[in-house]
Amino acid sequence: MEEKDKLSNPQVTIQTIQKYGFQFQKRYGQNFLIDSHVIGKILRAADIKDTDTVVEIGPGFGTLTQYLAEAAGFVYAVEIDGKLLPVLEDTLSSFTNVKVIHQDILKCDLRQLIGEGKTCKIVANLPYYITTPIIMGLLEGQVPAESITVMVQKEVADRMAAAPGSKIYGALSLAVQYYADTYLAANVPPNCFMPRPAVGSAVIRLTRRAVPPVEVKDASRMFRLIRASFNERRKTLVNGLRNDPQLGISREQAEEALRKMGLEPTVRGEKLSLEQFAELSDLLPQTE
Repeated sequence: MEEKDKLSNPQVTIQTIQKYGFQFQKRYGQNFLIDSHVIGKILRAADIKDTDTVVEIGPGFGTLTQYLAEAAGFVYAVEIDGKLLPVLEDTLSSFTNVKVIHQDILKCDLRQLIGEGKTCKIVANLPYYITTPIIMGLLEGQVPAESITVMVQKEVADRMAAAPGSKIYGALSLAVQYYADTYLAANVPPNCFMPRPAVGSAVIRLTRRAVPPVEVKDASRMFRLIRASFNERRKTLVNGLRNDPQLGISREQAEEALRKMGLEPTVRGEKLSLEQFAELSDLLPQTE
């Protein structure tokens, strides 16, 4: 397919909108890419090869899908909006290596979709309102993905990659970095989309770790500690833990564990690394 005929050409996207009388659905957070340079950055970040199976979440009109189909071995495009199915049938008609799946990605069994024992690379321009549930669902669900390369709100991408001590470091940073290495590939301004979103975006690649970077007796309990530590950012870590009734941790127990770690009882959650949260989880009594 020639570049001028692709949906990355804004005129082609406008013609498609007019042809199908398409109306953007706010409930699906639809902002479609119309910039081939950004698409190139996504493809390079995802490192798509002709032997790869790609799962694209939310293909929209198929703008990114057209490029993925040219680069990959096979593409499964998972789209929740049924009104886009006839559009995709049209815009992807010249590709034999694409299958559109009308489903909610949060309910989609990717193992069954791509075949048991196989792996894939996930690529997506994610709706802002549901970015975190999708990312965490993919990571926690042990989906057989080598990597997840996504366009998200810039603020969210920065939070995923944030280091201890920064103002944006928090529970999302720790959860993502437990499962994956993060790489911020590109910042993307609003004018690269139709319609334009109100905020900037970024492309981030999450490369799944073969094994977690820390050893911890109970990972689910560690993440409960992490969430409690960031529930009230202005409070100390000790107060955050003490205020979570499900944990059942007293001030004395929390302060004693921090003392053993060489930390002050006034320390806040954003100062602790993933390794330190793992150590803290193992030191605190299992009172749940």
